[in-house]
Amino acid sequence: MTLWTAVRFLHVISAALWVGGQLTVSLVLLPIAKRSLPVSTRAQVLQGVGRRFGMFTGAFFLPVQIGTGIALAVHKGVTWESLAHPGYGRILAAKLLLFCAVMIAATLHGWANRHHRTSFARSMAIASLVGSVGIVLLATALPAT
Repeated sequence: MTLWTAVRFLHVISAALWVGGQLTVSLVLLPIAKRSLPVSTRAQVLQGVGRRFGMFTGAFFLPVQIGTGIALAVHKGVTWESLAHPGYGRILAAKLLLFCAVMIAATLHGWANRHHRTSFARSMAIASLVGSVGIVLLATALPAT
């Protein structure tokens, strides 16, 4: 096992935990909370889950994703110019753009929840989740060069 294997592992495991956390909250926790908890308790629980997940995202997932992503790109010789090249460059560029869009959607989701804009919060949560799955799909499409 090399250092770069460990860096790639951290990048992948962090992404898996982040996307898996989004899926778990959306597909497991939310339906149960909606069925089982009174509205006042549900809001309090879900806001707590959202704050905690946001805290983990900011303190762990984002720094690991950004740090390991930059390290891997430098190690592979990626330059700004190479992001326009067909294959690895363009797929990585799409992944980076989608990552930025997902971060914006996730931030707007948190803002909308704090300001009780439920419909907008829900649409941003869906956009963030779908975009996150898209990032994973793009990552698996990266050629192994």
